[in-house]
Amino acid sequence: MATPNSLLSLIIFFFFFSLLAPSLISSSRPVHDPELVSQEVHKSINASRRNLGYFSCGTGNPIDDCWRCDSDWVNNRQKLADCAIGFGKNAIGGRDGKIYVVTDSGDDDAVNPKPGTLRHAVIQDEPLWIIFARDMVIQLKEELIMNSFKTIDGRGASVHIAGGPCITIQYVTNIIIHGIHIHDCKQGGNAMVRSSPQHYGWRTISDGDGVSIFGGTHVWVDHCSLSNCADGLIDAIMGSSAITISNNYMTHHDKAMLLGHSDSYTQDKNMQVTIAFNHFGEGLVQRMPRCRHGYFHVVNNDYTHWEMYAIGGSAAPTINSQGNRFLAPDSRNSKEVTKHEDAPESEWQGWNWRSEGDLMLNGAYFTPSGAGASSSYARASSLGARPSSVVGTITTGAGVLNCKKGSSC
Repeated sequence: MATPNSLLSLIIFFFFFSLLAPSLISSSRPVHDPELVSQEVHKSINASRRNLGYFSCGTGNPIDDCWRCDSDWVNNRQKLADCAIGFGKNAIGGRDGKIYVVTDSGDDDAVNPKPGTLRHAVIQDEPLWIIFARDMVIQLKEELIMNSFKTIDGRGASVHIAGGPCITIQYVTNIIIHGIHIHDCKQGGNAMVRSSPQHYGWRTISDGDGVSIFGGTHVWVDHCSLSNCADGLIDAIMGSSAITISNNYMTHHDKAMLLGHSDSYTQDKNMQVTIAFNHFGEGLVQRMPRCRHGYFHVVNNDYTHWEMYAIGGSAAPTINSQGNRFLAPDSRNSKEVTKHEDAPESEWQGWNWRSEGDLMLNGAYFTPSGAGASSSYARASSLGARPSSVVGTITTGAGVLNCKKGSSC
């Protein structure tokens, strides 16, 4: 006699089979690439998951499974701070502070920001969990210079920071940025900008990053959608560390992520960054990420587009690539995942770069170097990697989520 669990398994099997069978049976074309067939199956399954609330929980994504099943997330927003993983797992943001509601999308005065604006919220001294009263596009006049212990939480609204300078996390700590569209960021500067209620100062020309982490620590950027900025989408330099970049969807950009200021800036040797569960999508060229000096855990990401390379570095960084899915472009000159930069082979052969459990598709290949079992990988390990076969499921919700009050995200 069938048990309830076995019946449920049969129901799930036949449900997915009914979704996939028509497309598989009706196709009369010869199968030239088994990998593409496998991708189509995963695509169909993931598309069906989006339409099934029942299957939105228990995905194996430890961040999402921590909070997304809660239909009352609106009243439990600050629980998100306890769901971080990786090197940035201790970033609590504004968990222990009040809720601040942004009601005004304007940014008329970078020195004396109006209460109710995003700039007024982020410069305050006390911890704040910042949310948004409605959908809004915020075009900043100058860099948004954040104070410590702040969370920018876009859930429940469609919030775009776009068309001007964007977010700067400079010499501050405990920052969470979640659920924000960040795109078309431009340079700012040669202007006075306030960074706290007590201080404002002259800012020189900024780089035009989406998120610039400059000497920042305990930083978590999660479930954001980033594209088309003047410089990097997310850059971390000048002694920044304890950072997690997770569940983001990055598209249409040249140099996606720079982690490490310069080959000569040795203070970045202690940098530790986790890059997990992100989808690196269409229109990306390189730097996913580009690393210097420190320790970088690249785990369970989905790479579906690059034009030059996916992961690069210089100045002997340790790169621990685990459980990722790399789909190479069709260009035969761009199949390599890795790029050892600014050094002859005799030098980069000693850099500790490894690929463990990665799935290589369409001719993708990773060039390892250094000691395969070096103790330095312990400093570049921040969470347990899931098998690369489940990357499609783990990253299905990458980018900004469509969270509605009264239902799970």
